[in-house]
Amino acid sequence: METILKTVDLVKYYGDGESQVRAIDHTSIQVENGEFVAIVGRSGSGKSTLLHMLGGLDRPDSGEVIIGGENIFSLKDEQLAVFRRRKIGFIFQDFNLIPALNVWENIVLPLGLDGKKVNQKFVLDIIDHIGLAEKLKALPSQLSGGQKQRVAIARALASRPAIILADEPTGNLDSKTEMEVISILKRCVRKYGQTLVMITHDETIAQMADRVMIIEDGKVVR
Repeated sequence: METILKTVDLVKYYGDGESQVRAIDHTSIQVENGEFVAIVGRSGSGKSTLLHMLGGLDRPDSGEVIIGGENIFSLKDEQLAVFRRRKIGFIFQDFNLIPALNVWENIVLPLGLDGKKVNQKFVLDIIDHIGLAEKLKALPSQLSGGQKQRVAIARALASRPAIILADEPTGNLDSKTEMEVISILKRCVRKYGQTLVMITHDETIAQMADRVMIIEDGKVVR
């Protein structure tokens, strides 16, 4: 299988001396194309820091993040912002929807920002698949938490990124909705041939992934 994502000896420390926090401590991981990988760790284990660096939202002190053969931290900030928009789909815990835009507009917004033509057939297929065809004109304030997260999933898929990164995507949902959303997410990445890396503290959710990585004190231990 083709490796889509790789980190090489990634390091991120905060502070120095006695109070130094080794958020990511010489971590190397590899994710294959089409895999669903869960990274599990307790609060403070470094999983969010790792995800932020995988997504180019935060630069490491040293080491590399390679996505689709490109060392993303060799890019200047502006180039990295374009790479992020084109190659990485993000799903956050707090949905990050624009309140004044309806469901359809929220989903296609990143494509518009990138000057891409919207493939309506493809986007409508995603919307149909996640069960929001009746809600295209609804504003985020008219949606439940689970529906908002489904919009966020559709938005991440719409630009056909190289990889999707999900940061505790069910953290704001009740347990029934949580399992529903993860099932939809898993089905969608399979259907559209996507690669998904998700961080979570929830072992039950992690078990739905193809592979689980455990992170402790900034190191992936297995």
